[in-house]
Amino acid sequence: MKFTFYQIDAFTHAVFGGNPACVVPLNSWLPDDVLRKIAAEQGVPETAFFIQREEDIELRWFTPEFEIDLCGHATLATAHVLKTFFNRPQPIKFNTLSGPLTVTFAEGKFYLDFPSRKPELAKLPINIKKSLSVQPVQVLKARDYVLVYENQAQIENIKIDRKYFDELNLDPGGVVITSPGIDFDFVSRYFVAQASIFEDPVTGSAHCSLIPYWAERLGKTELKAAQLSDRKGFLHCLNHQERVLIGGAAKTFSTGNFWIE
Repeated sequence: MKFTFYQIDAFTHAVFGGNPACVVPLNSWLPDDVLRKIAAEQGVPETAFFIQREEDIELRWFTPEFEIDLCGHATLATAHVLKTFFNRPQPIKFNTLSGPLTVTFAEGKFYLDFPSRKPELAKLPINIKKSLSVQPVQVLKARDYVLVYENQAQIENIKIDRKYFDELNLDPGGVVITSPGIDFDFVSRYFVAQASIFEDPVTGSAHCSLIPYWAERLGKTELKAAQLSDRKGFLHCLNHQERVLIGGAAKTFSTGNFWIE
């Protein structure tokens, strides 16, 4: 059987930046183990699979290892594919493991309407503590651990020892480190234990926790954010109490086909 795929760079205005995602349209769901194997074959942080319905779109996300409950950049990439290649009218409504999600398009950016996951104070697991070259000034947790640092230089220069870090079992979450930014309201980086792709280039879902935290700390409802991976990503963030809006651009890198006999 022949399938089409689209590889999209999300949260960037240019290819080779942001976070790459593979997007695969389906007519019906394949077995879960086949979806995971397709994601592993693609070799990008997340692969999104969608089925178009009349009212909304069924959407699922897989890393090379497992299915996840929420993914920002692959949702943005899917919205880009639907707008660019399928002429899907706005707004785009998705049905997902995290409930209904809506994406709109304005001024060159897609805006993801995601649930707010405000992090609460937490104790730092010893394995995370041992793995870090610099210790955070504050530790919080929602789905992900959120480690707060004093400045952007610490975020850029931190070293993480995977010998300790990979002993963690944080399924389905990860660890995001964050600080005030120089040219942005806040910056971050995101890491996943035991993952084939250790540092996620741009993590939209982590901003479900970063946005409410920084909005309260800075006294702002609209924020500019950057994720400081090698590829770098840029996000326009709005805090709406129970929901957050995560905005970013996307670029098509490639399209193609694969076959499953």
